[in-house]
Amino acid sequence: MVTGAASGIGEQVAYGLARRGSDLVLIDRDAERLAAVAGRIRGTRVETLVADLSDIAGLADLAARVLAAAPRVTLLVNNAGVALGGTFDQVSADEFDWVMDINFRAPVALTRLLLPTLLESPGSHVVNVSSLFGLIGPPGQTAYSASKFALRGFSESLRHELADRGVGVTCVHPGGIRTRIAETARVASGVGEAEAAQGKASFAKLLTYPADKAAERILAGVAKRRGRVLIAWTAIAPDILARLFPTSYLAVMNRLSPAAARNATQRNTTSTGN
Repeated sequence: MVTGAASGIGEQVAYGLARRGSDLVLIDRDAERLAAVAGRIRGTRVETLVADLSDIAGLADLAARVLAAAPRVTLLVNNAGVALGGTFDQVSADEFDWVMDINFRAPVALTRLLLPTLLESPGSHVVNVSSLFGLIGPPGQTAYSASKFALRGFSESLRHELADRGVGVTCVHPGGIRTRIAETARVASGVGEAEAAQGKASFAKLLTYPADKAAERILAGVAKRRGRVLIAWTAIAPDILARLFPTSYLAVMNRLSPAAARNATQRNTTSTGN
């Protein structure tokens, strides 16, 4: 089962799993794009379900639909995510909750609902797609970073809890992956139009790592039962700096490469992700 499967990393993960012979349940809110992805897959069974993961109350029904289509789920890929640019005082409470619902509460709820079937098949696996901003917390990303750090913490604790029960857990931290995230991202209601347009344009230039390569890195990590997968140097280098300088990594980044630091901390653009 792959969420956010209509484009980007989720789409490429679906193709990669199909090449490996997996039957698939693909979920996204974009029915047209989701149908197109399913139509490109040959040689394996594909079910598509259209759902809005911000509807937390509706996830129990979604899980029931998943199990009706595929009673035995052995791999859950919580990939769907949204981005929201803006400083904390520019982001409304409703906007903050919207990001947390989709990026954190939905993966937690789906994992809870599907865990019984995962436990029935030793060797099953959960993949949670966090972000570079689940490793560092730049200005302008309070909502997004909060959701992705939360998903990271959930994944790490869950991995330890399930280590002796036959279910693996991988947390993925992509850097600048070439997806539709910049195109589809929201900007906080408190951000001006000119500022938002400039931020989105600048951010789009940073998305250079191919989504298909990112998907292969994720699936290789699952095969090796890795607990964490970092994708691209735009995630690896900041992670190293954050480990070495946990409270001053942004200042260090700025000294090492002022231009890179400015790009990595676009105040009112979206984040890296799916």
